[in-house]
Parts: sequence; C-alpha cells; structure tokens
Amino acid sequence: MKLLRILAAILLPPLGVFLTLGLSPAFLINIGLTFLGYVPGIIHALWVVLKSYEHEAADRRAYENTVNQSVDQSNVY
Repeated sequence: MKLLRILAAILLPPLGVFLTLGLSPAFLINIGLTFLGYVPGIIHALWVVLKSYEHEAADRRAYENTVNQSVDQSNVY
C-alpha cells in the first residue's frame, strides 16, 4: 500500500493525499497547490504521504512500548 500511495502522489497528487488522509484540509490544500502548479502539488503530496508513515511508525513503537511495560508489570507478581 505504501508504494501505491507514493505512486499516486507522483502521478495524481490529490489522490495520494486522499488515500492517506481522506477528505481533510490537507486534501483541499493539495488540490489548490496542484491547480497552481503540478510540481508544488507533488511536493506537498509526497510530504503528506511520507509524514504519515513516520507518524504510523512512531505510534507503533509507542504501542509496543506500552505492551512491553504491561507484560513486565504482570511478571512482577
């Protein structure tokens, strides 16, 4: 799915943002940037898509840390 979002961000920037965030202010901003110029739309779309993967990875690490802490606490007793 990551490759699909990146390709969509390059070929049709608003689609890449839509696949990542859905109908959001970033989607509307990207439509405006794409109308102003194709390259600004691509840059914004790639930034949104790649930033979302960064946030997903951080959320995954936080979840794993929480799970590991709860497992460690349950072994104390």
